[in-house]
Amino acid sequence: MRGRPSIAPMKPVIALLLLVLGSLQLGGCSVNPATGASNFTAFMSPSDEVRVGREQHPRIVAQFGGEYADPALNAYVTRLGRSLAERSELPGLDWRFTVLNSDIVNAFALPGGFIYTTRGLIALASSEAELAGVLGHEIGHVTARHSAQRYSSGVLAQAGTVAATILGGVLLGDPGARLAQTTVGGSAQLALAGYSRDQELEADELGIRYLVRTSYDPAAMARFLEKLQAETALQAELAGRPGAADEFSLLQSHPRTPDRVRLAIREAGEAGKPAEPRVLREAYLRAIDGLSWGGDARNGFVKNAQFIHPDLRFRFEVPQGFRIINGDSAVVAVGPDAVRILFDRDPRAPRGQLAAYLRQLGAEGVEETSVGGLAAATGIGRVRTQGGQAMDLRLFLIAGEQGVWRFRFLSSPQATGRHAAALRQTAFSFRQMTEAEAGAQRPFRISVVQAGTSDTQEALARRMVVRDAALRRFQVLNGLRAGEALQPGLGYKIIAE
Repeated sequence: MRGRPSIAPMKPVIALLLLVLGSLQLGGCSVNPATGASNFTAFMSPSDEVRVGREQHPRIVAQFGGEYADPALNAYVTRLGRSLAERSELPGLDWRFTVLNSDIVNAFALPGGFIYTTRGLIALASSEAELAGVLGHEIGHVTARHSAQRYSSGVLAQAGTVAATILGGVLLGDPGARLAQTTVGGSAQLALAGYSRDQELEADELGIRYLVRTSYDPAAMARFLEKLQAETALQAELAGRPGAADEFSLLQSHPRTPDRVRLAIREAGEAGKPAEPRVLREAYLRAIDGLSWGGDARNGFVKNAQFIHPDLRFRFEVPQGFRIINGDSAVVAVGPDAVRILFDRDPRAPRGQLAAYLRQLGAEGVEETSVGGLAAATGIGRVRTQGGQAMDLRLFLIAGEQGVWRFRFLSSPQATGRHAAALRQTAFSFRQMTEAEAGAQRPFRISVVQAGTSDTQEALARRMVVRDAALRRFQVLNGLRAGEALQPGLGYKIIAE
């Protein structure tokens, strides 16, 4: 959650890439530089792709929490990405690689050579070869000109309409974080469409080509996808929706499976088998040791049941069994019985008339109170979801130092009584921190520890500071199966203070 003066409620969406497209150069079918095939790209030239990428880059960076402020890690990812791009069919393109400061496990590309990966994805990868597989795939989307193909086909199918396109292939894989709206020319709202299966397979084949040319182990691409599947299954379970893993997966917009990648590797034949394939596991772990996990001071971070925002100098705690999701414009907590907590800032609430404002909104049972020495007011109401389900709503407003903060507690009428006391306690846990207190707050981080001769998965998982599913998280972070033995002397990732 960032410190913005106007905060909108969190909304589920698929993602956020848009193009502001002016007049585009008209061409025809062109020979694809990566595949040699003839593709229809009449309505977007290579120079248009570069222009669009440059125009949209600042917006993408802003939407995903800014660039991650670690010069050494950014330089590492850039060196790795450029080593792959220099062996692509477009080595002269001005490639740019950006690490986004987001916990969402995500990677995507803008046309013109702009490649993005998130802090969350970097934490999930376990070797340089795995990250190279991700970057190589995204480079393949650019060199195959998939955005130009999709845009041109869309214009042809909708002749006479305003020219606009959707690009990327991004799915925000964190539950509750599929949340952004974007505009073209400040008006038209676009939903993100994923690449076709053929385009994804083509990007995999090209990514494997670039991995081989740089002597990385191409099988690492499939290993990372297996890890990604395990991560999305875990996130779905933690959100209380174990049967809905696809909704939390980057693979929904990148329709790929480890088996498809292995097939592409086999089809590459002997050319797909470097004589001495590089994995570089330990070098990668050294590079990410200390990586922030769960957020940072600028956007706020999660520490088990607490949400802490050092820049805005507040903190609060949710009930046991709730999982906190730090969105771009709001904090959401998901709990038992489908209870939801939404926390943001209400830009319209008058600081000195909170109770009157709630009554104006139609709230009932309005009462004035105080929270941590700050004026507050609360009231209740009944709302309906888009599906028509009736939900109880409790609003709780707190006049903080930087605006009026708002808790919205949503529960079914059947569950309200069971959770009312705990939710009220959440509101009263809100505290405004002093500058000294805020400055002392630090997020969790990735720490790399060496396994001893007697260490087991369970032993290292007990060193994790996370409370929920520590063993499962340890297994997913390190790509381990249940019961798999650790190798003494090797480094393994844990989540630490």
